[in-house]
Parts: sequence; structure tokens; C-alpha cells
Amino acid sequence: MAGDCAICHCCRINPMESHISHSLLSPDLSSDLRCVSLSFSDQFLEKYSQPGNHNTEIDLIRTYLWRCQFLLPLVALGLIFFGAIVGLAGCVCRSLYPALGTGALHLLAGVCTLGAVVCFSSGVYMLQRSLPPPSGVRGEYGWSFCLACVSSPLQVMAGALFIWASRASRKEYSLMKAYRVA
Repeated sequence: MAGDCAICHCCRINPMESHISHSLLSPDLSSDLRCVSLSFSDQFLEKYSQPGNHNTEIDLIRTYLWRCQFLLPLVALGLIFFGAIVGLAGCVCRSLYPALGTGALHLLAGVCTLGAVVCFSSGVYMLQRSLPPPSGVRGEYGWSFCLACVSSPLQVMAGALFIWASRASRKEYSLMKAYRVA
């Protein structure tokens, strides 16, 4: 059984008895594509040492890796949204400290995104170690994984630029303040 499991939807290709062939597989192998919707609470279910066997012990590392890979992108999105609000407030009140706060929030969002990528790839590695994929099934990272890998350094660079800009503006601001006093 091969499958592609998304956050809210899980599709699996199962061999079937009929002679209808599926376009994703070789023409001589027939299959059945079944999709199941996953709820929010399904993301927090325990993972077991032997996947699919609920009589085995709970694998805490895989369980928490799965939870982190689900929650860390949401935390990063919240940090970026809050950073945007702080940045807009800084533009309105013309203060330098919100730019510093926006930079720190973007840095934290980049770290959260990087953590989500590491948790995902570690979880996939651990799953494939305990349950190797069937022959003929290729495991590849998709476009969303590549976007997450690219977005993490971009978020860190945006945070560094905000911090650098607030530091450069602070020096210029203090010079303007000294000029006004004189």
C-alpha cells in the first residue's frame, strides 16, 4: 500500500481485484485510489512502534515529531502575522523599536519553519526505517517541502534586515535628535 498523506487529506493506492488499471501505476498492475479526510484531532493521535499495529507500544519520538511538524508552521505563520502588525504599528508611530520587534519575530518564524522541516524529514526517515516502502514505490519530497526549505532562510534574512535597519536608523535618529537639541 503506497500513499501520499497531507495534513487534511490522506490518499492511498491499494491493489484491487478488478482489471481496471490506474494511470499512476504500471499498465499491468491494477489499483484502487482511496482518500480519507483527517480531522484536526487526528493529527494528535499516538504513533506506534509498528505502524498500523495498535497493540505495540507508543513511539513517543515519532508522535512528538508529527505534532511538531504540524504545529510549528502554524506558529511561524502566527509570528509573521504578528510581526506584520507590529511593523505597521511602527510605521504609524514612527518608532524604531517595532522594527526591532518585527525582526525578532521574523527570526523566530524562520527558526520555527526550519524546525518543522527537520521534524518532517526526521519523521519520514524514522517511518521508513521501521516500515520500508514497498518495491516500486519512490519516496520523494514534494514542492511544498522545497518551498518550506526556501522560506526558512528567507524569513531569517528578513528578520536580520529588519534588525539591521532598526540599528542603522537608530544611529541616524540619535544624530538627528542631537542636531535638534543643538
